[in-house]
Amino acid sequence: MNEIPSFKAEELESISKVLGNTETGLTGSEIGHILQKCNIEDIDPTNTKWKRLYNALFKKQNEKRYGNHVVAFIHKALRPVLHAESEGYYEFKREELNKILAFSGLNLGEDGRIKKIKKAHTISEAEERANKLKTKLSQRDVHVDILNFCKAELLNENYFHAVLEATKSVANKIRFLSGLTNDGGELAKVAFSLGKSGKPILAINALLTDTEKSEQKGFMNLLIGLFGTFRNPTAHAEKIYWPINEKDALDILSLLSLVHRKLDNIRKT
Repeated sequence: MNEIPSFKAEELESISKVLGNTETGLTGSEIGHILQKCNIEDIDPTNTKWKRLYNALFKKQNEKRYGNHVVAFIHKALRPVLHAESEGYYEFKREELNKILAFSGLNLGEDGRIKKIKKAHTISEAEERANKLKTKLSQRDVHVDILNFCKAELLNENYFHAVLEATKSVANKIRFLSGLTNDGGELAKVAFSLGKSGKPILAINALLTDTEKSEQKGFMNLLIGLFGTFRNPTAHAEKIYWPINEKDALDILSLLSLVHRKLDNIRKT
């Protein structure tokens, strides 16, 4: 990892309070174990959890003059594999941390790794953007699953990640409904293709008429197009080369809302 600038004292305090929270944070033994793993001296083991963590991280950062050891601690504390059975908890802690990390130009991704982003100057910048998008989508009566992606950390820099995550949610729902493990266009083909038998794994209607079969094929092709147009470019291209403005985001998320409504009424043949 490249050198990370030192965190300000108030940022480090906020990070420590999230990770050492009495109700939802790490246990005392977990803090001690991770500090040891990160080669950070546990200088105040009898203090309250967040103060103990803050003092250890603050001392190490002052010695090294950079913030890499703080990032290393976060990486070990929030490894996704440790929270595989409590995804809701993991997302909650990640969201809490990202509100703080944004001020340092950092973001903790779903993979548990911290990446650099455009630095936020006020909490309200990202939250205002998120609330604005959510309001406009609500006016369109979009599917509730789409509103979940109007989060401040996703919209801290632009609408890129909101569209990417919303598109991924469609694939996740198809996998859940079908039991398949494929992804992208291949997932759409395997799940919705009529095939030789004329019976797809998932059907959006009764498939009794040519019109219904045509609708099934059209929905499959729509999904293939969505994954090819939005999932693949946003997943493999840097966001500076694939800009998405508010108007684009509204239209894309509205289309994904339609797909979610169709999937909610799906038939498993």
